[in-house]
Amino acid sequence: MTLVSEDVSRSDIAEDAERAAYLEGLSEGRWDLRWLHDDRPAWGAKAALRPGVGLTLKATNQVEPYGRIEARAPGGSMAPRGCVTEEGLPAMGYTYNSKYQVWAENVESLYDEAVSRQWDATRDIPWHDLEPLPPDMERAMCQVSTMLTEVEFIAADFPAMWSWQMNQHFHEVKLFLATQAMDEARHLEVFRKRALANGGGLGIAARTTERALASIRAADSYIKGSYMMHVLGEGIVLDIFRAGEFLSPTDVEKKIFRMCMQDEARHVSYGTMHLKYFLEHHPDPVEAKEELHAFADAAEPIIFRVFTAPSVIEPFAVLAGEGVDGIESGFEAIRILWVKIVEEYLRRCERAGFDRRGRCKVGTAAPF
Repeated sequence: MTLVSEDVSRSDIAEDAERAAYLEGLSEGRWDLRWLHDDRPAWGAKAALRPGVGLTLKATNQVEPYGRIEARAPGGSMAPRGCVTEEGLPAMGYTYNSKYQVWAENVESLYDEAVSRQWDATRDIPWHDLEPLPPDMERAMCQVSTMLTEVEFIAADFPAMWSWQMNQHFHEVKLFLATQAMDEARHLEVFRKRALANGGGLGIAARTTERALASIRAADSYIKGSYMMHVLGEGIVLDIFRAGEFLSPTDVEKKIFRMCMQDEARHVSYGTMHLKYFLEHHPDPVEAKEELHAFADAAEPIIFRVFTAPSVIEPFAVLAGEGVDGIESGFEAIRILWVKIVEEYLRRCERAGFDRRGRCKVGTAAPF
C-alpha cells in the first residue's frame, strides 16, 4: 500500500536531510527560530471580547488579515487562514475552493449561536414528568417520533458527506456544519428516546420517507444537496416541529420540539442564505438559477410526498384530534399545516432570490 505519492516521497527525502542537519545543529546549540521572527502583519492586534458573551468567531474575523476571506481559496492545504506557510504543503484535494460554493453571510453568527445553545437529551428533557397516555395517543406520538428519528440523521450524514470536500480557507462553514451534525445526532437521540420512554415503541418506516432521504444523499453537488436538505427538507421539518409543540399531549414533548426547533432554525437559515449567496456570486447566475429550478422541479414532489404517507399524516391528525375518535377534525388541522408548510417554503425561496411561486410542483391546497 502506497501512503504518499512519488513527488511527496522525493520531497520527504530532501526534508529528511534538512531535518537531520537541524537535529545535528541542536546538539551544537544552533536554533532555527524562524517561527519567532516571522513578519506577522497583525502582531499586537487583539480580537474584541463581548461583555457577558466572550470571544466569538465573528470577533476573531475582525482582526486583519485573518478575517479576510478570498473569493477563491489561495491554497489547498489545512493551513489556518492567515498563517505563514512553508513551501511544499500538500494539497488535500478539496472540491469546493470558491467562496460562493459554500458561503452564507450569517454563518459566523450561526456558529456562535450553535455552540452557545447546545443541550443534553439526557438531562435537559423532563423525562420524569412523562405520564401514561391513552393507547391511540401514545401510538401516534411514537409513530411521529419514529418518523423524526428516521429523517433527522440524514441531516447529520449530509454535512459529513460534503464538509471534507470544502477548502479549509472557509473554516467557518465547516465549523457550522459540524454543529449541525451534532444537533442532528441529538435529535435522533431524543426522538428515539421518546418512542421508548413511555411504554410504546418504534413504529413504521415509510417507503416514501426512505426514498426522499435517498434522493438527498444522491444530490450531485453541494448546492443541490443544500437546497434539498436545508431549504426544502429541514424547512418542512421546522414547521413540523412548530406544529408538534402545539399538538404535543404533555409538556415533555413540548420541550423536545421546542429544543429541536431552535437547532433546526439555524440549519434552515444557513441553507437559505447560502442559496442567496450562491446565486448572487455565481460566475453565471442565470444558468445556475435555471439549473437549480430544473432540479427543484424534480425535488419538490419527492420531499413533499413524505407528508402524504399515512404513517406520517395520520398520527399528526390523531394528536390534533386528541385521539382516533377526533381524527376527522384532526385532519382539518393538518390541512391548515400543509398550507403553512408550502407558504413558508415559498417565502424562503423568495428570500434567497429563487422565486418558486410560478413553478412550484406542489399545490398550496392539501391533496388530502
